[in-house]
Amino acid sequence: MVSITQTARLGHSTRNEAWVALGLSIGAAVSLGFSRFAYALLLPPMREALHWNYVQAGSLNTANAVGYALGSLAAAGLSRRFGIKAAFMWSLGASALALMLSGLVDSYGALWLLRAIGGVSTAVLYIVGASLSSGIGREGASPQQSARLVAIYITGVGSGIVISGLLVPSILAASGPQGWHSGWIWMGALSMALLAVAGVALKAVPPQFARDSGLLPLREARRLWPTFASFALYAAGYVSYMTYIVLLLRQQGGSAALSALFWIVLGIASIAGTLLWGRVLARVRDGRGPAIVSVVVMLGALPVLLWPTLQAAFVSAIVFGGSFMAGPSAVTTLVRKLSAPQLATAAIAAMTVAFGLGQAFGPLLSGLISDGTGSITAGLWTAPALLVLAALIAPLQRTSNSTLHRPQ
Repeated sequence: MVSITQTARLGHSTRNEAWVALGLSIGAAVSLGFSRFAYALLLPPMREALHWNYVQAGSLNTANAVGYALGSLAAAGLSRRFGIKAAFMWSLGASALALMLSGLVDSYGALWLLRAIGGVSTAVLYIVGASLSSGIGREGASPQQSARLVAIYITGVGSGIVISGLLVPSILAASGPQGWHSGWIWMGALSMALLAVAGVALKAVPPQFARDSGLLPLREARRLWPTFASFALYAAGYVSYMTYIVLLLRQQGGSAALSALFWIVLGIASIAGTLLWGRVLARVRDGRGPAIVSVVVMLGALPVLLWPTLQAAFVSAIVFGGSFMAGPSAVTTLVRKLSAPQLATAAIAAMTVAFGLGQAFGPLLSGLISDGTGSITAGLWTAPALLVLAALIAPLQRTSNSTLHRPQ
């Protein structure tokens, strides 16, 4: 029988672990909340000030996604060579610096390069942060406990969206279109300041070794092709929405304050959804988890495209925001079920590369259609279309033969 003292200690330990995961979630906030998604808030004034077309606007997120794919390939190797904790801190510092430097240049080429470099550093940051979070728990912790700590870490994405929604519009209101420079600089400075907080959390994480960084065997990759394809399509669809949605709201007549509120609601919904989706995904089999997420995210993208009203915008923010980060969680959960333990890390790394390539493709496709038609709405219809394709392909993945490749 567990004594009252042991129960109290266990509860205290669990609370401490949650606080450590929350401290590490700074990595998720900077890598995705600031570096990837806050670009949507800065895109309208950047496009106005720099006279970009839609393809140029989307290609900066493409640069970031290409860098993210490259960083995904390098994350495990860097962790093994320099130590996973050092990889986290250095990539956090590099990501903060890339944000700050983005506010000091006007050249399209320089911005493209900084977005690509930031993509590399944020991929390393996000991946090693997730790995560190999964290892916070005490020895013998259940998979559910590890999953809960990773979920707390991922809520940093929503927190970053909320913070950027409070910070960036205020800066733009004070500075006008040229305030986009200050937006990048302030997000970078805040990220630098949070290095100390992340460092304190990092000290509380038990020593970890980098996971196996080997390549995924070809036969395993062939077996996982439906998940690869659906994940890439999912990435292309969701990031198209996240890149252009604020620009669409502004063109529909929404004020800067309304756009900021929309963004904050989306971020809050992301925090809540990240904590709730794990229970749903743990109960579904085969490729149905990613398919369900794709359908819900697609439904979240539709209201703002069908009805240019205030009510539709906030329905979209809640449904889309509450679901879009469940896509990576669904695929990670599925891959861990599908693959032998010694192949799981290689499979997740390969899936992350597919995700990065999808994110590179989506904004370019949306931009091409928007430039060709002269309508951002037309370009944004690629988001639900790609998400439907992802939902149709995902169920083709089966887990029934998942033990075939396990060592005998």
